[in-house]
Amino acid sequence: MALSSSNSLGSNSLDSNSLDSNSLGSNSPGLEGFENPADPLEAGLPFDSQHPPEVSVMDSCVHCGFCLSTCPSYRVIGKETDSPRGRIYMMHDISVGKTTLNQATVQHFDSCLGCLACVTTCPSGVEYDKLIADMRPQIERNYPRSASEKLLRQLIFSIFPYPQRLRLLLRPLRVYQQIGLQGWLRKTPLFKQLMPKTLAAMESVLAPLSPEAFRDSLPALIPAQGTKRYRVGMILGCVQRIFLPEVNAATVRVLTANGCEVAIPPGQGCCAALSHHQGQEEQAKTLARQMIETFEDSNLDAILVNASGCGHTLKEYGHLLEDDPAYRDRAIAFAAKVKDVQEFLDEVGLTADLSPLQGDIPLSLVYQDACHMLHGQKIQQQPRRLLKKIPNVKLREPVDAALCCGSAGIYNILQPEVGDELGRQKVQNLTNTKAQVIVSANVGCTIQLRKHLDLQEQQTPVFHPMQLLDYAIRGEALPLQKP
Repeated sequence: MALSSSNSLGSNSLDSNSLDSNSLGSNSPGLEGFENPADPLEAGLPFDSQHPPEVSVMDSCVHCGFCLSTCPSYRVIGKETDSPRGRIYMMHDISVGKTTLNQATVQHFDSCLGCLACVTTCPSGVEYDKLIADMRPQIERNYPRSASEKLLRQLIFSIFPYPQRLRLLLRPLRVYQQIGLQGWLRKTPLFKQLMPKTLAAMESVLAPLSPEAFRDSLPALIPAQGTKRYRVGMILGCVQRIFLPEVNAATVRVLTANGCEVAIPPGQGCCAALSHHQGQEEQAKTLARQMIETFEDSNLDAILVNASGCGHTLKEYGHLLEDDPAYRDRAIAFAAKVKDVQEFLDEVGLTADLSPLQGDIPLSLVYQDACHMLHGQKIQQQPRRLLKKIPNVKLREPVDAALCCGSAGIYNILQPEVGDELGRQKVQNLTNTKAQVIVSANVGCTIQLRKHLDLQEQQTPVFHPMQLLDYAIRGEALPLQKP
């Protein structure tokens, strides 16, 4: 995929009304050039009748172009067809039979990060989130992907959502890290050139693995410290518990220190976010049902999650299972209890005393807004209010704070060029604040940020907000070297 460097920084991006050779004709109801793919074998299929994108939602788009400046794929690639407005035109053309799901159209839906920035920006309230959520299962059912794409996706969706399977895969990779092979290969120019792009992308985001990554060490019930205020459940996450187990441990300590009894039902699996965001509808529904069954008899005041991508999907269970009469009401009831841990603590208030993280020395932080927290759950000020409660903390704001970091679940694996460019920009914007610490509340974002900090030879550490609160509650100085 060719990246448009002239459009990569936003300020130099295409004007919202400027169009390229693949863009919209001013009097056209859709996109030209996609009706007749060159290869008849790539002709594809139209939508099926199972929840196609709603025409009424498409028609609410007035094509004003406000979404273009906030769309990360458009800003990097620079093509109208890789923008929300262009994708809506293509959806419309498919729905009326003017074109089909084929290689020429699907690539532009695959380039969407699903960050939902356009939903926040749109002055007409177009529900693009619903459109792309309905679009992706249509692609998976009706578009015949290449053998290599199928193999990669089967590998990802048969391993990543299952913590025990992922741990089996990662055991030899921990040895690979311990003997220094990872560091040596990453410095070898031929390594990236010889590796397939997607495998090289996977390796590039392989974070350091600790012994805690290979076991679930938290007990099923952790009592509150002092007077019990709430009984809450906590979701461990499939990737979070492996790559950032210290975040889960810190979250439990913060919750119990603030009067919460924490229940962690054993056997809980993936929340379905990974599958749901990539159109793996049946797998997502199965995982959602399992999660509901795991928590529904626990008598909880709230179900808490500390990873924003997971939280957004958990809150969407009612929509995901709306066609399942046995689970529809249970899904709605479950989703009503789900809260991001920062959202919950901001609402109920902190009772534990907080100490400065660097004594009398002010500590500057920059908070990175994860897309599914900011645009999906509309959570923006709650994390900042919690961080400001820590004494001697100074919060700085980056430019382009709402721009996606390029992780987007597995986007940085499936679309590594665009993901890398967005990661580069995000890290540059965050480090330009000169903050001493970057704060990120999503596991995918944290891994992406740490990768690009290393690539830019930056030493700024990245912590989850719960880790900072945990240090402040325990009265320990925050280590400013990279964890």
